[in-house]
Amino acid sequence: MTLNQLYYFQMVAQYENYRKAAEELFISQPSLSRSIASLEAELGVLLFEKNGRGINLTKGGRLFLEYADRIISECEIARNKMREIASDGGKIDIGYVFPLAGHYIPHNVRDFLNKEENKNVTFNFFQNHTAAIAKKVKSGELDVGFGGYIDKEEDLEFFPVLSEEMVLITPKGHELGEKEGVSIQEVNHYPVIGYDRESWLGNYTKRLYRRLSLHPNIVVECPDEHSIAALVSEDFGIALVPRIEEIDKNRVNIHKLNDIDLMHQTFMFWMKDRYQLPAVGRFIEYMKQKVTPFE
Repeated sequence: MTLNQLYYFQMVAQYENYRKAAEELFISQPSLSRSIASLEAELGVLLFEKNGRGINLTKGGRLFLEYADRIISECEIARNKMREIASDGGKIDIGYVFPLAGHYIPHNVRDFLNKEENKNVTFNFFQNHTAAIAKKVKSGELDVGFGGYIDKEEDLEFFPVLSEEMVLITPKGHELGEKEGVSIQEVNHYPVIGYDRESWLGNYTKRLYRRLSLHPNIVVECPDEHSIAALVSEDFGIALVPRIEEIDKNRVNIHKLNDIDLMHQTFMFWMKDRYQLPAVGRFIEYMKQKVTPFE
């Protein structure tokens, strides 16, 4: 059974006349008759019966027409959807680490969708750690990921989109509160709120502490700066975090590090040499234009 046979059958059923259907389909009547006969032989059911000079659907033909109409309708929907995807529409699947969920991703996706050429685009969102996001990008489940840089992922293209200064935050009323700049060594002197050990920032800070011979007492691990800052504000400890706009200065003290310059970078990444829908390509280029590439 072919899609053409279904189209032919639908047309014959509509006109109840082989000649008229053949003219509408721009094929010869014998070719149309052979196609329907072949379809009937395959199905083992007579689809049409003669009625004077015309034909009528049989009971089996009426039932088959319901399915044929449904199949043809779905094919038309699929064809139109593919045309839409190939031009300006389609769905973009993105993954991002938890700290980007509060403002960065929602804000930039909304700006992208507000452009006229992207009005038919939709997004699907996935939040997790960088490693889990990279795995889904490589499998094709996600088009684009946002997170830390993974040195050994040669199949992925990385582009830096954010660069943030690392700062120390302390609760209001803390004995370090009056100091604008502090030493990173302070993490040895107070309980520390850290990042999940499976996260990129969790691994980054762990390697940093080891490199600087620091031994912080990490009392709680959290997925993002918002939950870390909330615990710091309630005096559970201090924390080393990127300086993001969402950290409420009214609830915590923010201290620069005066003995070391630390910057945290967030990257956008996607598979090298993999076909991308036009909408995905536009989104990647849009995000690239939102930042100035780092030196």
